[in-house]
Amino acid sequence: MSFSLTTLILVSFGYLLLLFGIAHITERGIIPKRWVRHPVVYVLSLGVYAGTWAVYGAVGMAGEFGFGFIAYYIGISGAFLLAPVLLNPVLRIGRAYQLTSLADLFAFRYRSQWAGTLVTLLSAAAILSLLSMQIKAVADSAALLSPHTSPRMVGILFSVAMILFTVLFGARHEQGGDSHQGLVIAIAFDSLVKLSALLLLGAVLLYSVFGGFSGLDQWLASTTYSPSPFSQQLNDGGWRALMLMSFSAVLVLPHMYHMVFSENPSPKALAKASWGLPLYLFLLSLPVPIILWGGIALEAPTTASFYALGTTFSLNSPALTLVMYIAGLSAASGLMIVSTLALAGMVLNHVVLPLRPPREQSNIYSWLRWVKRLLVAIIIFASLLFYDWVGSRLDFSTLGILALSGALQLLPGALAVIYWPEGNRKGLIAGLLAGAGVWILGLVLPFSYAPDLLHRLGLPVVDPSNSHIYVFASLTLNVVVFALVSLLSRTSNEESSAAQACSLGALSRPRRRELLSGSSEEFKQQLAKPLGIAVAQREIDRALTQLRLPPVEYRPYQLRRLRDQIEVNLSGLMGPSVAQDIVKHHLGFKPQAGRGSGQDIHYIEKALGDYQSQLTGLAGELDNLRRHYRQTLQNLPIAACSVGDDGEILMWNHAMERITGIAADDVVGARLNALPDQWNEMLDDFVSGEELHRHKHRLDMKGRPRWFNLHKSTLSGPDHPEGGNVVLVEDQTETRLLEDELMHSERLASVGRLAAGVAHEVGNPVTGISSLAQNLKLETDNPDILQTADQIQQQTRRISRILQSLMNFARSGNHAQANRYEPAVIRRCVDESINLVSLSGKGRSLNYQNDCPEDLMVLGDEQRLVQVFVNLLANSRDASPEGSTIRVSGKREAYSAIIEVIDEGDGIPADQLDHIFEPFYTTKGPNQGTGLGLALVYSIVEEHYGNIQVESPVSDAGQGGTCIRLKLPAYEIEDDAQERSGIVD
Repeated sequence: MSFSLTTLILVSFGYLLLLFGIAHITERGIIPKRWVRHPVVYVLSLGVYAGTWAVYGAVGMAGEFGFGFIAYYIGISGAFLLAPVLLNPVLRIGRAYQLTSLADLFAFRYRSQWAGTLVTLLSAAAILSLLSMQIKAVADSAALLSPHTSPRMVGILFSVAMILFTVLFGARHEQGGDSHQGLVIAIAFDSLVKLSALLLLGAVLLYSVFGGFSGLDQWLASTTYSPSPFSQQLNDGGWRALMLMSFSAVLVLPHMYHMVFSENPSPKALAKASWGLPLYLFLLSLPVPIILWGGIALEAPTTASFYALGTTFSLNSPALTLVMYIAGLSAASGLMIVSTLALAGMVLNHVVLPLRPPREQSNIYSWLRWVKRLLVAIIIFASLLFYDWVGSRLDFSTLGILALSGALQLLPGALAVIYWPEGNRKGLIAGLLAGAGVWILGLVLPFSYAPDLLHRLGLPVVDPSNSHIYVFASLTLNVVVFALVSLLSRTSNEESSAAQACSLGALSRPRRRELLSGSSEEFKQQLAKPLGIAVAQREIDRALTQLRLPPVEYRPYQLRRLRDQIEVNLSGLMGPSVAQDIVKHHLGFKPQAGRGSGQDIHYIEKALGDYQSQLTGLAGELDNLRRHYRQTLQNLPIAACSVGDDGEILMWNHAMERITGIAADDVVGARLNALPDQWNEMLDDFVSGEELHRHKHRLDMKGRPRWFNLHKSTLSGPDHPEGGNVVLVEDQTETRLLEDELMHSERLASVGRLAAGVAHEVGNPVTGISSLAQNLKLETDNPDILQTADQIQQQTRRISRILQSLMNFARSGNHAQANRYEPAVIRRCVDESINLVSLSGKGRSLNYQNDCPEDLMVLGDEQRLVQVFVNLLANSRDASPEGSTIRVSGKREAYSAIIEVIDEGDGIPADQLDHIFEPFYTTKGPNQGTGLGLALVYSIVEEHYGNIQVESPVSDAGQGGTCIRLKLPAYEIEDDAQERSGIVD
């Protein structure tokens, strides 16, 4: 039974197109997300580990070493059973720092581009053998089905097809992007096809050849096959070596690292895979003995490795033959696609980019995609050449040993990432070079071109049965050199910091340093130099979105987080070494001065919060104590904040939020100058000053004055070398108002008594004088006497006005009325005042100009404010020449309303400016003023918690004019949204 090459090509391309179609509809969102991210799909995608070994290699090894083939599955199953202590830490590190390959992990942990490059080259050398195994499986199986077909030709066609479909599956995406969900679904489908085909073939052979389990028992008891099936066993060394290599595969093989960590949907999925993958591998291994026995019983016309096809020949079942061919094709294509994608990413990040950074490219993303496609082609063609020169002459077991033993050299460094912080880059590189040297000398060369070299050195010649000797020798030398060099050489600070970040349960303690760039916009300008403006904009916007930060960020702590996130994202795009270089040189820190920077307390708090569930024993108790003290500070009834020596706000408790109206999330991690002007001026001046206490400091807030007591304590000493200050803020507003009310009450009582005495002692005689003058006018017609009587009445009325003004002055300045104040529109008050003054203008032609804005408001008594403006406008009217203009203007400055009344008169002499607000002081002529108008104005303005200033002359040339400037607390509409926007702005 045979097939034409055309049939095989059509079947192969039809199946590969089916895989691509599944991937395509997945990425289009046609398949529901819950199916795509289901743990079962993830577990099946991990079946890529088996490759063609499951279909061909396992049966061949079973025929040679009996149940020794199970060691290939037991090792990796053990690794997954240890997932909580072996795989979860690597997953955590990879997710946190966007490390998409083992080379990324090594470059990040050991802070060495050479480490990443060496891992990449060693992985490439090892993976060529594994890829050539897949090409050999497809080429040889096709040659069996089509006897006149050249395996080399099939290998070339398969390699070209793999280049095409690998580019379609994964190289269309950006490096470091999201999970390739279409690829995961396609590989999961591959694994399902592979498992279903093997179980189907096992069931067919069991019942059609042996007649069921009882028939199989009889055949095994009566078979004359020599040696009897499974009588040959793998020696102990080989068994242990194969288990160790398969154990390490989950960490060190590029395609396994990619599927286990980079394509992982969630930590829960890895937990399911810890038993799901061993179950899948157990099901894969079940048909292997039956296929082997079936091939022996049917005397299949192939070697044991190809009994999966040979048994179908003997059964004369073309359909089953094609099913098993597709199973082998599926296993080979899945492993090649994932392996080349993973290895191409490693070569791009750790070989190409360090040699040629894409700094002159206008579109880095497109450039990276095309370079990755080219690398995919190079890797697959290199695998084809390896197959043509070496792999075609070796069996599956030997090719597998070459690949796994080479990748095994990476295991010590991978375990040291998690469990040995003392390991450093020098030890790693020395160990890898030593182990790789033994691997090449003892395994690669003997299996390829120089088998006699070992004999000349007096060493045993290698073969699959004793290859474990060189496997353990290379690994032992690797570990010893790694340990010795690491212990004898110095570890850099960067390596120590990275080791601390990678170690299980370790807590990184970064320093709180100031960046050279002060905002996210400056980040864009700096990153535009190496990346271009478009890429810089996209990467920074992406990082801001991931951290849920506003489009423009300026807070130091958030900028440090943004810098770290940008480095993480660039690490996924270009690898950690290139990302570190870009961020270090373009988003650097300011040079440290003095005693250095403090620890980044925000980061430490967040990290401790993340570790809360993992802290037990004394560590847990200490964390509970920390939380207790933290909560005590937060819930103190007195406002408190902590400020670093660099002005960064480190703590802002709930009471501080209440009195300022500023949420802690908006200011913690920012500097004092990010606060609203009034709070910034008060706190910055107090923190930077020498005084430890400040009493009755006044702030005008929302149209009302408030008073605060400030207390400061310096955080310094041997236990706190970072320095800083803690500031307590006591709200004394109610106390101050009560004191003012008490003082005013006492003043009112004394002035009231004075007013009553004046009214009694002066008012009564004046009334009598006025009555006598009135009677005198009725008793005579003498013009002189009548004129005298009129003058007497005028003077008595003047005395009455003075008494009334004195009573009004005594009743002014009542702070207790402030609680009954309402919003007053300044323009309306000025308009009303202009109308009143105009009515009593005695026919003078003056222009009154009101330039106050409509929205300028203060909180106060509108009638009292009208009284202020009437007095000021009347004074300006009396001082202004005919035809001149009196202008009233208003504006808002920060939290204050500024109103100016400007006239064009002669001005006030300099020697009189200090006296104009004194009661009964006037510069007007006789009978033209009492001297109480400006004193009343001063009292009312003070009553509204404002102040008044006089500037005369107004012009710099000294040509006259007077400006009366009122400063009153501006009224603010109490809108929480406005308050928040005020902080952000």
